[in-house]
Amino acid sequence: MKGFKVSNPGVFTTIQDLGRPGYMKYGIPASGAADRFSAQVANLLVGNPPGAALLEVTLFRLELLALNELIIAVTGGNLSPNLNGKSLPMWQALALREGDRVAFRARKEGFRAYLAIQGGFSMREFLGSRSVFVRGLMGNVLQTGEILEIANPVPPYIPFNKNLQEMIPIFANKNELRVILGPQDDRFTPNGIETFLTSAYRVSSQSDRMGYRLEGSKIEHLKGADIISEPIARGAIQVPGDGLPILLLWDAQVSGGYTKIANVISADLDRLAQIMPGENLQFKSVTLQEAHEALREERAGLERIRKMIEERRP
Repeated sequence: MKGFKVSNPGVFTTIQDLGRPGYMKYGIPASGAADRFSAQVANLLVGNPPGAALLEVTLFRLELLALNELIIAVTGGNLSPNLNGKSLPMWQALALREGDRVAFRARKEGFRAYLAIQGGFSMREFLGSRSVFVRGLMGNVLQTGEILEIANPVPPYIPFNKNLQEMIPIFANKNELRVILGPQDDRFTPNGIETFLTSAYRVSSQSDRMGYRLEGSKIEHLKGADIISEPIARGAIQVPGDGLPILLLWDAQVSGGYTKIANVISADLDRLAQIMPGENLQFKSVTLQEAHEALREERAGLERIRKMIEERRP
């Protein structure tokens, strides 16, 4: 069943789900939605499984034409979504009629928005996932005139049409990221560690889903920048010889030979997805126990939303 026709593909719009875990040992990153919390909530709002394929919208200009009656939800960063020229409410399910137009006009807050459609988007699967990984030749960004199909069409119904105001993340002024130092923090001088934890870094324009290059104070090595190549976790912060950190993200290579000073905790990776090039960020060291507690809180919040939607579903 046809869902949308792409009138304007936007700056960088892709279909994503929760990724393809289990393939890093073959050199393939997991990819998937950058802001997993927002993506999962969008799917829950329209009655989909949390991991259904949806659109990840970067910045603005995306324009879609509805080809059938549809149920959608938009979450994530506020990129001024509108419906037929009027503001489109976020964080709730909405009914569209054939011929309706959805567009994202301007960035107000955040960097990435998510548009879920009831039934999920259909696209060729690569290794069990519909997540687009452009560098790996697994799918492409949206193209003008492309027809987006629904994977599991069902008669349109609104499962939950109330705004989740109390659960909406605040993206503005939330650019402090919690990290766990290591695994090579012993390869940096005490002054280098202090520089890393007290400096504000600017996200370079040379950044994408593979990684954020950071500009700012150089971090001083103690024993050099090179190590024997080893696996890289999502959110790892490499510091090459020039002393400027590189934050490795959703489509990053799976191994590397630069020292890693720290790793962004899992609970803050969604926040990281809403920081755009040109903005500043800072790092705060936390313990492993604090990182685990933050992740438990995030998962508990998602579970509260799931239960809230189930309870209020007509």
